[in-house]
Amino acid sequence: MLVEFLAIFVVVLVLAYRWATANYNFFKERGIDYEKPYPFVGNMYKMVLRQQSMFDLIVDLYNKGDGKVFGIFEQRKPLLMIRDPELIKQITIKDFDHFINHRNIFGTDDDNPHDMDNLFGSSLFSMRDARWKDMRSTLSPAFTGSKMRQMFQLMDIVAKEAVDGLKHDQVPESGIELDTKDYCTRFTNDVIASTAFGLQVNSFKERENTFYLMGKKLTTFNALQNLKFFFFTIANRLCKLLKISLFDRKSVDYFVRLVLDAMKYRQEHNIVRPDMINMLMEARGMFHTDKPKTGTVRDWSDRDIVAQCFVFFFAGFETSAVLMCFSAQELMENEDVQARLYEEVAQVDSDLEGGQLTYEALMGMKYIDQVVSEVLRKWPAAIAIDRECNKDITYVVDGKNIEIKKGEAVWLPTCGFHRDPKYFENPTKFDPDRFSDENKDKIQPFTYYPFGIGQRNCIGSRFALLEAKAMIYYLLREFRIAPAKNSCIPLVLSSAGFQLKPKNGFWVKLIPRK
Repeated sequence: MLVEFLAIFVVVLVLAYRWATANYNFFKERGIDYEKPYPFVGNMYKMVLRQQSMFDLIVDLYNKGDGKVFGIFEQRKPLLMIRDPELIKQITIKDFDHFINHRNIFGTDDDNPHDMDNLFGSSLFSMRDARWKDMRSTLSPAFTGSKMRQMFQLMDIVAKEAVDGLKHDQVPESGIELDTKDYCTRFTNDVIASTAFGLQVNSFKERENTFYLMGKKLTTFNALQNLKFFFFTIANRLCKLLKISLFDRKSVDYFVRLVLDAMKYRQEHNIVRPDMINMLMEARGMFHTDKPKTGTVRDWSDRDIVAQCFVFFFAGFETSAVLMCFSAQELMENEDVQARLYEEVAQVDSDLEGGQLTYEALMGMKYIDQVVSEVLRKWPAAIAIDRECNKDITYVVDGKNIEIKKGEAVWLPTCGFHRDPKYFENPTKFDPDRFSDENKDKIQPFTYYPFGIGQRNCIGSRFALLEAKAMIYYLLREFRIAPAKNSCIPLVLSSAGFQLKPKNGFWVKLIPRK
């Protein structure tokens, strides 16, 4: 019996090994330089074993390549890492019709439009081909300049509440130590509640409110969720068959009911607000609008509608908060930058005579724009971007033909370009003057793309920038940002999980200005 068991075990092990390594000759057969992979984990073993952050791993892989194209493996999947700006331009702009989609990691499926288990797979990020184009057209009006101006009024109220909440805590002259991540996620939570869901939530006063707790549960990737995500990337069909859900089901159900109930209530009471739910209701024909219909008119399902709100919340809650946290971190580490930015903040506050910050005043602040742009250069939220080829195409690269076939994927390593001294001198230095009026035109095109590139760039980038700048403005107006006892200086990224954060978390000390 033992012999038979061992024989079966060996056979299963051999079959598993062959399955895991089946694609590992992909680059060798095509004559493309590549990083030697390990079974099951490809080139991601340091991240899987929690030896290195995803960010640092991508930068290292980027630096190992010499040519314009370098081969890497994400577990079993071969990826063509593109290391040349002109080739990125070709792929994302000129040949966009060959690379319309992201990879189908989440197994987008239109079979059951009422199945809410795979909301991420039904979101704008994961939608494919014509469905993506139609949904992008549907959502784009929600992020125009005029809509941003309207939304900013709501953002500004939340930002002021957030800073006033700190002042009401009677901060001593010596300052208070602040967990920046907790603080910023509460802010982004309240902004999204107001601008997307039409809810008035104050997570600084009601610290245990349901909207915040559910959002935190959705966006905090523990060890189990990291493991689930790993399996999604290597076997999404199996995950679907086994009905494995990436996100906490209770939290997902909460947001499903929130969106559907809000739509029903607004329709019954003819309530119109300048937010995403309103746009989606108009697209679905849930109430009369004088706006002419353009392009294809689709019958969007409940899942399609909820998925867009879900991914907007997911991206806005976590990604925007991380941008604010890194901004506070860099201002803490670079006192000269902080002092210069405070001068601009004080000048604007003086011009406004201490009154409410306006959209026009914030948009006119050049140095805060430089600071945030440099934060995004050094710490891009989208550390790499993928595209899936949907029609065979051949490029001449480094003197030889590189064929990319339908179904194969390319990787655009954002953080690799942003940390390349060939494009950004002394890339580890925080220098907002890279983006001054005198210098920004010197940045080589297609080497800086923190929110993606081409037609599939982040639709909510302007929204994220606005709320980050508003928060920075109010914080600096009232406080000087200094190192705290738990501050991570110099910053070392955590190797646990996929999320971008320092080893000890984000901590600063806020000292009241006199």
